Amino acid sequence: MTDTPTQNGPTENLDSERVPLRVFAEKAYLDYSMYVVLDRALPHVADGLKPVQRRIIYAMSELGINAASKPRKSALTVGDVIGKYHPHGDSACYEAMVTMAQPFSYRYPLVDGQGNWGSQDDPKSFAAYRYTESRLTPYAQTLLAEVGLGTVDWLPTFDGSRDEPRLLPARLPNILVNGTTGIAVGMATDVPPHNLRELVAACLHLLKHPNAHIEKLCEFVPAPDYPTGCEIVSEPHDLLKIYQTGYGQVRARARWERDEDGNIIVTHLAHQVSPAKILEQIAEQMRAKKLPLVEDLRDESDHENPTRLVIVPRSNRVDADALMAHLFATTDLERSYRVNLNMIGLDGRPRVKNLKEILGEWLDYRFATVTRRVNHRLAKVNERLHILEGLLIAYLNIDEVIRIIRFEDDPKAKLISTFALSDAQAEWILDLKLRHLQKLEEMKIRGEQEELAAEAARLDELLGDDDKMKKLIGEELKEDAKKYGDERRCAINARPPAAAMEATEILPAEPVTVVLSKAGWIRAGKGHELDPTALSYKSGDEFGFAVQGKTNQLLVLLDHKGRCYTLNPRELPSARSQGEPVTTRLDIQDGGRITGVMMGEPSERLVLGSDEGYGFVARLGDLESRQKAGKAVINVGATANVLVPARVGDVGNDRYALITAEGRLLVFPLAELPELAKGKGNKLVALKGEDRILASCVLPADASLTLVCGKRTLTLKAADLAHYVGSRASRGSHLPRGFQRVDSVYPEGK
Repeated sequence: MTDTPTQNGPTENLDSERVPLRVFAEKAYLDYSMYVVLDRALPHVADGLKPVQRRIIYAMSELGINAASKPRKSALTVGDVIGKYHPHGDSACYEAMVTMAQPFSYRYPLVDGQGNWGSQDDPKSFAAYRYTESRLTPYAQTLLAEVGLGTVDWLPTFDGSRDEPRLLPARLPNILVNGTTGIAVGMATDVPPHNLRELVAACLHLLKHPNAHIEKLCEFVPAPDYPTGCEIVSEPHDLLKIYQTGYGQVRARARWERDEDGNIIVTHLAHQVSPAKILEQIAEQMRAKKLPLVEDLRDESDHENPTRLVIVPRSNRVDADALMAHLFATTDLERSYRVNLNMIGLDGRPRVKNLKEILGEWLDYRFATVTRRVNHRLAKVNERLHILEGLLIAYLNIDEVIRIIRFEDDPKAKLISTFALSDAQAEWILDLKLRHLQKLEEMKIRGEQEELAAEAARLDELLGDDDKMKKLIGEELKEDAKKYGDERRCAINARPPAAAMEATEILPAEPVTVVLSKAGWIRAGKGHELDPTALSYKSGDEFGFAVQGKTNQLLVLLDHKGRCYTLNPRELPSARSQGEPVTTRLDIQDGGRITGVMMGEPSERLVLGSDEGYGFVARLGDLESRQKAGKAVINVGATANVLVPARVGDVGNDRYALITAEGRLLVFPLAELPELAKGKGNKLVALKGEDRILASCVLPADASLTLVCGKRTLTLKAADLAHYVGSRASRGSHLPRGFQRVDSVYPEGK
């Protein structure tokens, strides 16, 4: 049974609270998200502070812990903040306070801390607030100096027991001076710090030229200025885009130099980078034997040199620029910082703003703040002039004033009626102590009246002339820039992104012998003295191929279908073991078997071809493939097989010798073969019927040719070879009887 709602019945209130869960959850989440955005995570364009930061600074000023006072326990500040203004956790409040005190986190710190406030190695290693002491820095006065001059709106605190300023009357654009980071619901902010003098210069230009373009403002503010003094290496157009759109990335890298011993000294790190982490990253590469160019690492940082990391190269021949470029690419010596100029504007809404919008809104806020300050001062001056007018009347009629005060029942009313005084004037005269009567001298009163009247006239003139108001704002900006500003710390030098060196550039080139068994097991041994036939093989397996080279050279394998595969000789198992199947590293397709192993520089040339009589010259670098499945290089028929690759010494003078199954030998100049990256190639020899090429080799000029047929060998001298020389694609001449079925052929001495 349910109650029937009536117009005035009790169920009316009950039904008004019955809402669908979707509506309730949506409203609750939106309320929470707006609270996070506006009251926790995002800074305000006016003073550049989040609420917790604003409350910490204001609480310290109320406690009298300013730059001229002695430091007080941080626990006092934290307790005052969370007890009066910020009902949240003490640890979060203290951490916000610590960040404002760290010179490596804030470009111009707001809190001057004594004790352990963390280090660049570990910013969160600060001591508990019961152990540290703090006070405001002189720069913090730019946020607080005008709080009591009628410049701010006041809001009740969370318990309504007192008021707190809604915003602080910042005399400088702190939103860009120190920057901030924060994560809200559905949005974030990343505002980098900037140089104070550069920002003031841009503000002064914008005061004089309200329609100035962002490109012109960027001449004054070219890039962020991080507290660690790193090097900004972003391209100018990337930096300009940041200030035009409010989005982008800034690339920054460490600054380094070389000492008299040739060591590399890192003197400045990128923002928020730990020296210990840098050393760990470099040491990890050294342990993995991926950085043999470095012999030693040291951290020599101290109070005089806050950052001094020493990198000792292995020798004086190491290219320091190339080494540092590699370290920039592989460690945090170079970092990219996201920029997202998202903040709460004067309209109370969060939005990403460009440089002109930020400075323009802050100048509008500053104009309004100075206007309120001038109005406040004018009101005080007029109030004092009004009092002085009453005091002058009292001085001129001092005896009558004394008589009224002594004998009248209502002296205040009598004074007002007798001398036409205001209530405030009469009250001030009545509160005047007898000891002060001697101060009521006409000349002093009239002198103060003249000074205040002149000041009131100047203030009225200032309020009525925007140009003079802007001039006053500009003069104050110049004064603060001179007092609190400094030179830029981060040099701006556009450089391309750092690229890591290839392993061949870093690791020393060592001689190596790669051995492949007939069953397809591969391994590598150091040096060229290795005898592959003396190695142990698995049962039923035996030596197949061996090739000598260096560890920084390409290792290319060729299968009988004309596909090439590439391996890194450094990654192969040691020759002391029996190796591993080549199929574990390569995806050899269609049951292909390896028929050739090549190793050398990418520029070296080889003759590739098939036993069906076609071939071409190829560079070893063209055979490289980064895919496990390799790539097709030689086009062969279904029943054809590739020839053993033959290394070319001199294309212009070398010759190519091949022997067919019919016992014919043909020798022709290699210059007649085309150089291709892949394909079928040109005809090598004219074959008839089932004839096939049995053996081939590259023959240097004037070299002899040795033929192996079973256990017999035949060496043809240079003069004997003249009988077999012909043009490419001819048939060649018959070999002597008994050497028609040649097993192999090679130049003399090979």
